[in-house]
Amino acid sequence: MSALICGSIAYDNIMAFDDSFKNHILPDQIHILSVAFLVPKLRREFGGCALNIAYNLKLLGGEPIPMGTAGQDFAPYQVWLDEHGIRRDHIRELDDVFTAQAYITTDIDDNQIILFHPGAMDHSHVNKVEDATGVTIGIVSPDGRTGMLEHAAQFVAASIPFVFDPGQGLPMFGNDELRQFIDQASWVTVNNYEWEMLKDRTGWDANAVKERTRALIVTRGVDGSTIYTKDEDIHIPSVKPNVVNDPTGCGDAYRAGLLFGLMHGWEWLTIGRVASLMGAIKIECYGTQNHSFSMQDFEKRFKDSFGSAMG
Repeated sequence: MSALICGSIAYDNIMAFDDSFKNHILPDQIHILSVAFLVPKLRREFGGCALNIAYNLKLLGGEPIPMGTAGQDFAPYQVWLDEHGIRRDHIRELDDVFTAQAYITTDIDDNQIILFHPGAMDHSHVNKVEDATGVTIGIVSPDGRTGMLEHAAQFVAASIPFVFDPGQGLPMFGNDELRQFIDQASWVTVNNYEWEMLKDRTGWDANAVKERTRALIVTRGVDGSTIYTKDEDIHIPSVKPNVVNDPTGCGDAYRAGLLFGLMHGWEWLTIGRVASLMGAIKIECYGTQNHSFSMQDFEKRFKDSFGSAMG
């Protein structure tokens, strides 16, 4: 069983500014803002929703097929993927653009300045769902606008059930387009903020969405998550991490848990718990693809967290 994971591929350039932005920005001069910050700490992480989800699904023993677009600077990422046994036969490399890049600078007050260059991501529609074989489930995660629209339609045409995960891409779409995504999808997953935005844009509450899909999954950070199905609403508690280092990528880890459970046909309570544990493991490590575990350790921690065996 393989999962086709459509979404972004990116480098995350993360910098730390050892002062407060407010000490260097004059409020009465915002209209002529020109500032420079010395950032002595820099790390470059492999990221992007498609490959974050793929990495986590691979850790669980699943078979991810990431589908996305990368640029002329993709070579280091290729090595990383090959080292971790993640397929890249449906990653299109484009010679005239760069891979999507996020530039994130955080000051000592945890304020952030973020710049994002979409690069190759804007060309994600050059990939076609029908080009991948042996796919039993899919996900449409944040990516280029046209790519997300076309990949959802292609999953439907191929009769492949898929998860709609709009994430930070949600504001790109109009009200009717969001309703269409929901009508096409088998499952919808969003965080709490995205859910409020989705409700406002579509005019549909949880009952309306779950009547149109197999389930709506809403994550709520430390408050866990809720899985809304036609039969019942299931609350999944969050798993307490051993240490909180970096929440970036927790949502992608959670979604990998969802896909893994769905691929195995498990009941929703187990699926949600696997996803919750994946999020906790991710938050313990810096970066989105630096954590690891054995399945033996994962199953033990699952039992310790929930009092029952997995599966």
